[in-house]
Parts: sequence; C-alpha cells; structure tokens
Amino acid sequence: MELPDCVYPRPSVTIFPCAPTPKHSLHLSNLDSQKFFRFSVKYVHLFEKCVSVDVLKSSLSRVLVDYYPLAGRLRRSSICEDDHKLEVDCNGEGVAFAEAFMDATAQQLLQPCNLPNTSWKKLLCRVEAQSFLDLPPLIIQVTSLRCGGMILCTAINHCLCDGTGASQFLHDWARLARDPNTELPVTPFHGRHVLNPRDPPQVHFTHAGYTRTNPASHQVDLHDWMVHSQPLVVTSFTFGTSEVLLLKKQCLSWPKPITTFESVAAHTWRAWVKSMNLSPTITVKLIFTVNVRKKVNLPEGYYGNGFVLACAESTVRGLTAVENDDGDDISHSLKALQEAKAILEEKGYIRSMVDLLEDKTVRVDLSTSLVISQWSRLGLEDVDFGLGKPLFMGPLSSYVHCLFLPVVGDSNAVRVLVSVPESVVESFRYHMLVKDGWKKQENDG
Repeated sequence: MELPDCVYPRPSVTIFPCAPTPKHSLHLSNLDSQKFFRFSVKYVHLFEKCVSVDVLKSSLSRVLVDYYPLAGRLRRSSICEDDHKLEVDCNGEGVAFAEAFMDATAQQLLQPCNLPNTSWKKLLCRVEAQSFLDLPPLIIQVTSLRCGGMILCTAINHCLCDGTGASQFLHDWARLARDPNTELPVTPFHGRHVLNPRDPPQVHFTHAGYTRTNPASHQVDLHDWMVHSQPLVVTSFTFGTSEVLLLKKQCLSWPKPITTFESVAAHTWRAWVKSMNLSPTITVKLIFTVNVRKKVNLPEGYYGNGFVLACAESTVRGLTAVENDDGDDISHSLKALQEAKAILEEKGYIRSMVDLLEDKTVRVDLSTSLVISQWSRLGLEDVDFGLGKPLFMGPLSSYVHCLFLPVVGDSNAVRVLVSVPESVVESFRYHMLVKDGWKKQENDG
C-alpha cells in the first residue's frame, strides 16, 4: 500500500532537556562503535488514539534530562586519530521533533504495516546533515490520522542504544507522558567504561561472526549480490504457538530445551539457505543478537549496546540435509545455533570479543550470513503514552537482515520480516511455509 503524503502544519522543532544537564564527552564502547551499528533504528508505533502533541513534547523534554546523551551529538573519539572509536558530545543540542497529518485511518494502515515499502519513509521527517555523525541521535515524528489515531516514528542512533535500551527509553518517556510527576523506576546508566577493552587486548577465542579479510576476497558474497543485483521483495511470516510446536516436533528426542527463538531461527536460516541454491560445500553462517547484560553484570539501567553477535556455522550440505520422512529437519541448524549460544557461557569469551574489536581491520562477516535481530521479548509493543497500547509495532522499513518482531496481542507469537532477492522469493516462501504437512498463510495483505 502506497501511503498518502504527510502534511506538515509547521517546520520541525528542536526539543531540549527541560533542566540543565551535564556537559562532557561520553566515550562509547567497542560494541557501540562498530561500523555495523552506524545507523538509526527506526521504530513505528500505530495507536488508535492520538496523545496531545504538547504532552508528548513536554514529557520528552523531561525524559531527556535523564537520557541527556540522546540530546547530544556523535563525533570521532578524541583518543583515536580516525573514526574507529566514537564518543558523544553531551552538549544539550536537543532532538528533532516533527508534527504531521495523514489522510488515512489506523484500520486502513493496520494490515499494510506487515509489509513496509519505501512510501513509509514519509513517516519520518528528513533532517539535513553532512554525515551520519551530524544527525541528532534521536529524531521523532508524530503523524495524526483522520480517525483520531496517530503514528509515532522514532529514529534512535544504534551507537547509543540497543533494542533493550530503546525500549527502556520509550517506556520511560511514555511513563512521564502518563504522569509528569512520577519518578523513573530505574536510573539510566550512561557510562560505557564497564565494557572497556583490556590493555593489551586478549583475544583467546575464535569469533566466527567477524573477519579481517576484504569482502572482495570472498569466493561468494551473498550480501553484495542481494543488495546490488536485483530488487528486494519484503516477506513476512507469523509463527504462533501451534506453528512453533510443529517446528519443535521435528526434534522430539532433543537433549536440551528448545526456545521459540531457537526453533524459528533454525527454520528460517535453513529456508533462507535452501532458497539461495548455493554450492553444497560453501560454509554459511547465522549471526544473531544475544543480550549479555546479565552475563557480564552490566549495571541496572544500562541502555547502551549490551548484546553481542553470536554466530552459528554450517556447510550448505549439512544444513539442507533431509533426515526424516517429511522432507524437513531443523535438527542440524538447531544444533549449530545452540552451540553458538553455549560458547557465550565460556569464561572470558565476551571480553575476548570486546578486545577483538580494538582491531581496526575487523568487521562483521556478512559474505554468506543471514543476520537475525530480535525485537520480540523487548516490550516494544507495550509502550503506552496514556491512551492505550499500540495496535501495531514494527520497523519503518524492511532490511536484508532478518527481524524477529513482536505480535501485538499474542506474547507467544513471533513475526519474521526479511527482504530477499526477487529471483528467490517464491522458493523462500515455499521453504518457510511448507512444514510437516501444514501450510502457513503469509502476511501478504
């Protein structure tokens, strides 16, 4: 669905913290500064009722006192000659805030939300900047709808917040919108020194999700092929309780408990690889996010990047082998995924990864990788500014990287959103939908 144009009654404004805030440089961690994270994550919330814009502005101004780095500006670190490391100039320059109107209703937009297209970019105002570093870390647009509903679009710089941190910020903003006199339940923790690398760095493990080689040296570069060779097609699949149980049925004798994420991720990885028609000897990878706040004892309220990229590996032959009578089997991909999670429990593994990122030549290995980012289980779908939780929550656009999204109204369900090349979309749909004799309806509107 092509969205109508937004009408802007007035230019965007800058919202400042409503009280003086500390002025200093906040050095970001190696996890924060990765070039893989140098973009803004754009969240879309569709609400049935519109909260007063004045309430949103005043509560935003108030919450920025607690989250004052979001009102600063990114820059190259003063301790590094190039842009390998970043810091935040906590200067209180403020965040961008735009108001708009769209001639549409919430119900008209609800189903098309599952398959975002380029027209959805209208939901976020354009901010002119010379580079990514010059953009405000937080950009917001509130779009009122004809029915009295609203769309809230927030772009949060990934270098400052991961999904858990973004959810923490949005809930705190919403809490102050509901009650401006309330206190935040947890004080945001700004410091990133808790993830400082050791001196000298001590890399005692192999970290398969990263590489030092030039992408051009890879025999196969699926990422480059997908991005540049042909149009990408958005696909979306919802897995509820019954579908997850059917996936787990393939591994009834499995020695370990199987989570919803593990079963759906193993299935999605296998379907993605099967659709690509690759040589059976190629090694493919599944890179996925794992929250490590508890593993490394990060302070309560830490809203920076507190997750690492775990990596499962397999040959195409191993991943796509058929080991049961139904023609499908996720046991091989599941085993590789659980082993990738298990190694994070090894003493010193996460610190080794932080130290690895001191090396300027290291980058995330995207050459034959499917990347899964988990937005489900973060509470993003429960944000309530005072007039009810959203009807829908999702991204502003679809990515080559796969998103696991929450399903509003069903905490046990997960929605898989990923864009794939036009030439393989039908094959991918087939392998995602056909499983153990059932066929799942794709969210194609």
